[in-house]
Amino acid sequence: MDDISGTGVTMARKEIEKAVETLLENSLAEQNVELVDVEYVRERDWILRIFIDKDGGVDLNDCQRISELAGTILDKKDFISGNYLLEVSSPGIDRVLKKDKDFIKYAGSEVDVKCYSPLDDRKELKAFTAELRGLTEDGKIKLIYNEEELIVDKDKISQMRLHFSF
Repeated sequence: MDDISGTGVTMARKEIEKAVETLLENSLAEQNVELVDVEYVRERDWILRIFIDKDGGVDLNDCQRISELAGTILDKKDFISGNYLLEVSSPGIDRVLKKDKDFIKYAGSEVDVKCYSPLDDRKELKAFTAELRGLTEDGKIKLIYNEEELIVDKDKISQMRLHFSF
């Protein structure tokens, strides 16, 4: 837990990530940059990671420009107590898919799926590669695994990444 804005109110990691996302999303969109994800993690030090993307991909100049912009905005709001390192980068070729727009945008792509526990008590459905088919009307994830359609609640998936093969 961290104290936000010196008020004595504590904020969990996920709340900090959401607050940063809310704070930065519009400013980044004005720069024609998509805010893909935010992570606030403790490694050796606290690290605030901001993953960005844009049409044609991002380069080092984009990361530096957005780092400066985000740093200015975050310093002005100053709601994360304590020191942290700010990192801005591309989500990478094997990007994590978390948001509904990701599941729609990457429909038709192969994905690596990791579940908290095997789906339908089938051992092979704990960590597997499948084709993402998008979302159902009620927001569940549609996958094709070995020609079988799977409809999966998002809360059963610990991580989903775009599949990358060499």
